[in-house]
Amino acid sequence: MAQSTTLDTSGLHRGEKSGKNGTLPTGLAANATSRPDAGSRPPASADIHPGVGFRIKRDFLRPNYDVARMFQDFPVPDISDHLNRLYAVDSSIKCLSGTNRRLVGPACTVKVYPGDNLMVHKVLDIAQPGDVVVIDARGSTTNAVLGDTVSMKAMHRGIAGFIVDGYVRDLAAVRELDYPVYARGDMPIGPLHRGPGEVNYPVCCGGVVVAPGDVLIADSGGIVVLPRTCVEDLCAQLRQYKARLSGYLDKVRKGEFSNAWVDQLLEETRCEIAD
Repeated sequence: MAQSTTLDTSGLHRGEKSGKNGTLPTGLAANATSRPDAGSRPPASADIHPGVGFRIKRDFLRPNYDVARMFQDFPVPDISDHLNRLYAVDSSIKCLSGTNRRLVGPACTVKVYPGDNLMVHKVLDIAQPGDVVVIDARGSTTNAVLGDTVSMKAMHRGIAGFIVDGYVRDLAAVRELDYPVYARGDMPIGPLHRGPGEVNYPVCCGGVVVAPGDVLIADSGGIVVLPRTCVEDLCAQLRQYKARLSGYLDKVRKGEFSNAWVDQLLEETRCEIAD
């Protein structure tokens, strides 16, 4: 005789009869015993997989020269111009704290799943003093990825500052620290700490690809990314430009300039001009 399972029968549909002593009919009891118990797992589609998207690189090649000193005399817009205007970060990412000084250093990169910051905590153990931590949160407006506690920990580790393509929280407390934090804005909702994410692999920040070891320069004029392979050549170009610009601006201040180049360009491009 098949075994029955004692269950609450109050939920039986009309017309269904329970067995003796409140037991379910044998067929329903069989179905009940085949259901997964409390130890069942979520769908496999929710798994986090090791490898791409969930990986950490502990170190990367950093510049062996004083980048802050090399570029201290050059405004961010001029640096952007000499990178053909292709490496300036979206101006929606602004300085929210630490406005009294420039942020310069090699990029230590973090990619997070929107709404999560597990890898932001891990990067505190990986970034070296002087690094700028660049966080790719895909501009998500759902959660902040760091606040005053993470900023305090980063200060103690000597991390130069954060540039976040996303949002932060606890802004008043972060400003009290006077710690450099650039982000799209602030919000009260905090992140989860589950993953996935990456540390020290290429990320996208404000529309610009940033690789570990690229140089970040950020101030009130904006943020620019210097690919690490061009830093020394770019500095030499900017020095030459500054020397030429000095004489030109001296003449402009005296009112000595010509716009003949504008007419020449319009003529070369066959611009239609009417009286």
